[in-house]
Amino acid sequence: RIMIYSLERDNMISCCVEDSGVGIEPNIVDDLFKHGEVESTLGTNGEKGTGLGLILCKELIQINKGEIRVKSKIDKGSTFCISLPINKT
Repeated sequence: RIMIYSLERDNMISCCVEDSGVGIEPNIVDDLFKHGEVESTLGTNGEKGTGLGLILCKELIQINKGEIRVKSKIDKGSTFCISLPINKT
């Protein structure tokens, strides 16, 4: 199950993606977006990632004056949210 939702608040728009996968260990969550701390765990179907995608996402989001957050619980899933400023011209 994957849910995608968005909301607008404080001149920011946020988009969240929530899954019901394997979750991420708390000690790994803290290092997900750090260079040199590439972590990867097996996914729900045993797939392996490189761990670089989130680092690139964070850099692109920060370049656009936004932020990315993650919440995760083992065996429950993870929620990733990005927030970007709304350009009202």
